[in-house]
Amino acid sequence: MAIRAEVNKTESKQLVTFQLGEELYGVNIMDVKEIVRVQAIRSIPNAPTYVEGIFNLRSEIIPIINLHKRFHLRKLVSSEEDELLSGFIIIDVDGMKLGIIIDRISRVVTVEKEEIQPPPQMFSGIGAEYIQGVVRQEEGYLIILAIRDLFNPKELQKIAELRR
Repeated sequence: MAIRAEVNKTESKQLVTFQLGEELYGVNIMDVKEIVRVQAIRSIPNAPTYVEGIFNLRSEIIPIINLHKRFHLRKLVSSEEDELLSGFIIIDVDGMKLGIIIDRISRVVTVEKEEIQPPPQMFSGIGAEYIQGVVRQEEGYLIILAIRDLFNPKELQKIAELRR
Protein backbone atom coordinates (compact mmCIF):
# COMPACT_ATOMS: atom_id res chain seq x y z
CA MET A 1 0.00 0.00 0.00
CA ALA A 2 1.53 3.30 -1.13
CA ILE A 3 1.28 6.27 1.16
CA ARG A 4 0.85 9.59 -0.57
CA ALA A 5 2.15 12.59 1.25
CA GLU A 6 -0.05 15.55 0.54
CA VAL A 7 1.67 18.85 0.74
CA ASN A 8 -0.63 21.71 1.52
CA LYS A 9 0.61 24.18 -1.05
CA THR A 10 -1.42 27.30 -1.50
CA GLU A 11 -0.44 29.51 -4.34
CA SER A 12 -0.20 33.16 -3.53
CA LYS A 13 0.40 36.30 -5.55
CA GLN A 14 2.06 39.51 -4.54
CA LEU A 15 0.32 42.57 -5.90
CA VAL A 16 1.25 46.22 -6.03
CA THR A 17 -1.99 48.01 -5.15
CA PHE A 18 -3.04 51.53 -6.07
CA GLN A 19 -6.10 53.69 -6.30
CA LEU A 20 -7.74 54.88 -9.51
CA GLY A 21 -10.79 56.96 -8.72
CA GLU A 22 -12.74 55.29 -5.92
CA GLU A 23 -11.50 51.75 -6.62
CA LEU A 24 -8.45 49.84 -5.43
CA TYR A 25 -6.53 48.00 -8.16
CA GLY A 26 -3.65 45.58 -8.09
CA VAL A 27 -1.10 44.33 -10.59
CA ASN A 28 1.30 41.43 -10.27
CA ILE A 29 4.49 42.66 -8.63
CA MET A 30 6.51 40.84 -11.31
CA ASP A 31 5.04 43.17 -13.97
CA VAL A 32 6.01 46.33 -12.07
CA LYS A 33 9.45 47.71 -12.82
CA GLU A 34 9.24 50.72 -10.51
CA ILE A 35 7.05 53.45 -9.08
CA VAL A 36 7.98 57.06 -9.75
CA ARG A 37 6.64 60.41 -8.64
CA VAL A 38 4.77 62.57 -11.14
CA GLN A 39 7.12 63.92 -13.78
CA ALA A 40 6.73 66.43 -16.58
CA ILE A 41 5.02 64.69 -19.50
CA ARG A 42 5.55 65.82 -23.08
CA SER A 43 2.35 65.49 -25.07
CA ILE A 44 2.39 63.76 -28.44
CA PRO A 45 0.25 64.96 -31.36
CA ASN A 46 -2.12 62.37 -32.87
CA ALA A 47 -1.65 59.94 -29.98
CA PRO A 48 -4.63 57.86 -28.80
CA THR A 49 -6.72 59.86 -26.28
CA TYR A 50 -5.66 57.66 -23.36
CA VAL A 51 -1.93 58.30 -24.01
CA GLU A 52 -0.99 61.41 -22.00
CA GLY A 53 2.41 61.64 -23.65
CA ILE A 54 5.95 60.49 -22.95
CA PHE A 55 8.58 61.20 -20.34
CA ASN A 56 12.26 60.52 -20.01
CA LEU A 57 13.28 58.11 -17.26
CA ARG A 58 17.07 57.81 -17.07
CA SER A 59 17.44 58.24 -20.85
CA GLU A 60 14.58 55.83 -21.65
CA ILE A 61 11.43 57.20 -23.31
CA ILE A 62 8.34 55.90 -21.48
CA PRO A 63 4.79 56.35 -22.88
CA ILE A 64 2.35 57.44 -20.15
CA ILE A 65 -1.11 55.85 -20.17
CA ASN A 66 -4.14 57.39 -18.49
CA LEU A 67 -6.51 54.58 -17.46
CA HIS A 68 -9.03 57.22 -16.31
CA LYS A 69 -9.48 58.21 -19.95
CA ARG A 70 -9.19 54.67 -21.28
CA PHE A 71 -12.01 53.36 -19.07
CA HIS A 72 -13.92 56.59 -18.37
CA LEU A 73 -13.11 56.53 -14.65
CA ARG A 74 -13.52 59.53 -12.39
CA LYS A 75 -10.33 60.88 -10.91
CA LEU A 76 -9.93 60.66 -7.15
CA VAL A 77 -10.79 63.89 -5.36
CA SER A 78 -7.38 64.22 -3.81
CA SER A 79 -6.00 65.73 -0.67
CA GLU A 80 -2.46 67.02 -0.21
CA GLU A 81 -1.44 63.59 1.14
CA ASP A 82 -2.88 61.90 -1.97
CA GLU A 83 -0.84 64.24 -4.17
CA LEU A 84 2.32 63.02 -2.43
CA LEU A 85 1.33 59.40 -3.09
CA SER A 86 0.37 59.88 -6.74
CA GLY A 87 2.66 59.12 -9.63
CA PHE A 88 3.32 56.51 -12.30
CA ILE A 89 3.69 52.76 -12.06
CA ILE A 90 6.17 51.62 -14.67
CA ILE A 91 5.09 48.24 -16.01
CA ASP A 92 6.50 45.87 -18.57
CA VAL A 93 4.09 44.65 -21.26
CA ASP A 94 5.78 42.21 -23.61
CA GLY A 95 9.16 43.89 -23.27
CA MET A 96 7.83 47.46 -23.60
CA LYS A 97 7.86 49.74 -20.59
CA LEU A 98 4.72 51.82 -20.04
CA GLY A 99 3.85 54.28 -17.31
CA ILE A 100 0.37 54.14 -15.82
CA ILE A 101 -0.92 57.23 -14.02
CA ILE A 102 -2.19 56.36 -10.55
CA ASP A 103 -4.15 58.52 -8.14
CA ARG A 104 -2.53 57.04 -5.07
CA ILE A 105 -0.08 54.20 -4.43
CA SER A 106 -1.25 51.87 -1.69
CA ARG A 107 0.94 48.92 -0.70
CA VAL A 108 2.14 45.48 -1.68
CA VAL A 109 -0.26 42.74 -0.60
CA THR A 110 -0.19 38.98 -0.78
CA VAL A 111 -3.38 37.22 -1.82
CA GLU A 112 -4.02 33.50 -1.86
CA LYS A 113 -5.19 31.97 -5.13
CA GLU A 114 -8.43 30.74 -3.55
CA GLU A 115 -9.32 34.29 -2.45
CA ILE A 116 -9.44 35.48 -6.06
CA GLN A 117 -12.94 35.38 -7.55
CA PRO A 118 -13.80 35.74 -11.23
CA PRO A 119 -14.78 39.29 -12.17
CA PRO A 120 -18.39 40.29 -12.70
CA GLN A 121 -19.24 41.11 -16.36
CA MET A 122 -18.98 44.84 -15.80
CA PHE A 123 -17.07 46.23 -12.87
CA SER A 124 -16.58 49.94 -12.20
CA GLY A 125 -16.43 50.86 -15.88
CA ILE A 126 -13.71 48.39 -16.74
CA GLY A 127 -14.82 45.40 -18.79
CA ALA A 128 -14.30 41.91 -17.37
CA GLU A 129 -11.82 41.12 -20.17
CA TYR A 130 -9.29 43.46 -18.52
CA ILE A 131 -9.70 42.01 -15.03
CA GLN A 132 -7.92 38.89 -13.83
CA GLY A 133 -10.08 38.63 -10.73
CA VAL A 134 -11.38 40.39 -7.65
CA VAL A 135 -10.61 39.90 -3.98
CA ARG A 136 -13.23 40.83 -1.41
CA GLN A 137 -11.85 43.08 1.31
CA GLU A 138 -13.30 44.82 4.34
CA GLU A 139 -13.54 48.14 2.48
CA GLY A 140 -14.84 46.69 -0.81
CA TYR A 141 -12.93 44.93 -3.57
CA LEU A 142 -9.38 44.75 -4.81
CA ILE A 143 -9.55 44.54 -8.61
CA ILE A 144 -6.65 42.62 -10.14
CA LEU A 145 -5.85 44.02 -13.58
CA ALA A 146 -4.77 41.72 -16.41
CA ILE A 147 -1.94 43.98 -17.56
CA ARG A 148 -1.23 42.09 -20.79
CA ASP A 149 -4.89 42.34 -21.82
CA LEU A 150 -5.23 46.12 -21.36
CA PHE A 151 -3.99 46.77 -24.89
CA ASN A 152 -4.46 44.77 -28.06
CA PRO A 153 -1.43 44.19 -30.33
CA LYS A 154 -2.41 47.07 -32.67
CA GLU A 155 -2.61 49.50 -29.74
CA LEU A 156 0.76 48.32 -28.40
CA GLN A 157 2.25 48.83 -31.87
CA LYS A 158 0.88 52.39 -32.02
CA ILE A 159 2.16 53.15 -28.49
CA ALA A 160 5.59 51.73 -29.40
CA GLU A 161 5.73 54.06 -32.43
CA LEU A 162 5.21 57.06 -30.13
CA ARG A 163 8.56 56.36 -28.48
CA ARG A 164 10.45 57.17 -31.67
